[in-house]
Order: sequence, then C-alpha cells, then structure tokens
Amino acid sequence: MTNLCPKFEEAFQLLGKRWVGIIIRVLEAGPTRFNEIAEQIPDISKKMLTERLKDLEEQDMLKRDVTPTTPVRITYTLTEKGQAITPALAEVQKWADEWVERK
Repeated sequence: MTNLCPKFEEAFQLLGKRWVGIIIRVLEAGPTRFNEIAEQIPDISKKMLTERLKDLEEQDMLKRDVTPTTPVRITYTLTEKGQAITPALAEVQKWADEWVERK
C-alpha cells in the first residue's frame, strides 16, 4: 500500500473544493473582475464565489488588485503559485475530454 504524501493530500483538499479549479481556469486569461468571473461560471452564487476567491487569496494562488477609482475597480489575477497549477488543470481537461460523458 502506498503512503500518501501529506502535501498531496493538502493540495487535493484545496483543489477538490467545488469551483476552485474552474475559477483558476477562468483566471488563466489574465486579470478578471468579479462580475466577469461570475458570468463565466453561471451556476456559482456570488457568496460562494466570494468565499472561494478568499480561499485562493489566502493560499497565495491569486492576487486581489484594488484600483482606487470611482467606482473602485477590483481585479483578480493568478499569482506565480496559481499559474503553476494550470498545466495540471490542462491535463485534467484532456482527460475529461476523452473520458467524461456530459449528463
């Protein structure tokens, strides 16, 4: 039996949260505003999106940039750490394209 690495387990606890992978995929395109993220993920509630963005920010996977204009402009951008997971998510996409049937 293989012993699981605690870091692997920790990574899947974060990435396994609903919407996290999808939010990261949306942010791959570059700096994105909250409403733009919400538009691309229509099934996520604003409350859940806010919570997941905070989770990712706390994990240093995204950066929240506030521009002091009127109105205030807030954008979200993947950090180096957040960008580093995108090749793995692209591989998951390849696997899904081949093996996951849409319900």
